Amino acid sequence: MQEHDISWVRTEMALAETAPRSQTGLGAWVRKNLFATPFDSVLTIIALLAVASFLPRILDWLFFSAVWTGTDRTACLTTEQGGQLPAGWSGACWPFVSGRFGQFMFGRYPMDERWRVVLTGILFILLLAPLLIPRAPFKKLNAILFFGVFPFVAFLLLVGGAFGLRYVETPLWGGLMVTLVISYVGIVVSLPLGIILALGRRSHMPIVKLLSVIFIETVRGVPLVTVLFMASFMLPLFVPPGTSFDKLLRALIGVALFASAYMAEVVRGGLQAIPKGQYEGADSLGLGYWPKMGLIIMPQALKLVIPGIVNTFIGMFKDTTLVLIISMFDLLGVVKQNISGDPTWATPQTAKTGYIFAAAIFWVFCFGMSRYSQYMERRLDTGHKR
Repeated sequence: MQEHDISWVRTEMALAETAPRSQTGLGAWVRKNLFATPFDSVLTIIALLAVASFLPRILDWLFFSAVWTGTDRTACLTTEQGGQLPAGWSGACWPFVSGRFGQFMFGRYPMDERWRVVLTGILFILLLAPLLIPRAPFKKLNAILFFGVFPFVAFLLLVGGAFGLRYVETPLWGGLMVTLVISYVGIVVSLPLGIILALGRRSHMPIVKLLSVIFIETVRGVPLVTVLFMASFMLPLFVPPGTSFDKLLRALIGVALFASAYMAEVVRGGLQAIPKGQYEGADSLGLGYWPKMGLIIMPQALKLVIPGIVNTFIGMFKDTTLVLIISMFDLLGVVKQNISGDPTWATPQTAKTGYIFAAAIFWVFCFGMSRYSQYMERRLDTGHKR
């Protein structure tokens, strides 16, 4: 047999080479994301000019010309030296925020009992953090504690009336505390209820499908304000006469039902995106309906609609401000109440500062949820690689 020359064939793996300098570093990122095309360059320049025009004024109002100490509105009526604002104007009135910070966080919750709210918040963070960390151990136990045990512990701590704890009625609750309570209950209830409604809408049983469609379309066809009014004024009519129905509980039911209807449509979109072969493969394994949905279909569907789920959570978190119409004072409601009902701090600067503080709190929570959802999308993006 004639031998062939194979000297041109590589016998060792080529060593990895570093990427060209033009493709790495800050300069490459700027060229790729800000100046990739002439149109992108024009938009980038316009944006930079806008930022250069407004950002110094905003920073000046928020910090450099702001008032940091004072006991009443008079401290916020004069311009401090060194600012760029017109004479007779001051910047942000931060003494208002520091002086009313306790009310912004706890509402009218008794001061000597606020340690219970703080303890509840600490327990919430300690139980939630391991759930958000993918590699944290004891996930099942942690989930049981967070979703099954924590609500009862939180109710006992916040409401009291047992184990020597003073009873604190819910009309005294307010501020960020109410915002987080409503959001937590809405999120915990809306996701499983939305999954059930989505499965019901895709069910082959006519009665189940009809009831699911009626509920979803009815709730989605009215604004949250209407749902809150119905929960506040109509729901007590369906309970026996003389039954005490807490106002906060009515708001929790209204928000949870409203969010579950939107969540059902988000989940249904994920179910429709699953290829038919996945259903057929599960059937070929002899799986029943619930094992098929729980082990094969639903995990894939939920992974696909993470953005929609988090978007619903963010919308619900912001919509908690609407409970003000049924005389429940969340963070924004308490800020507004202190601005309009307290002549000690009645100035335009006080109002602007209070609303900016509330907006900053909402932004921090919403931005955190958004960033975490993006992290989970990247982590779970294993079946749809580009």
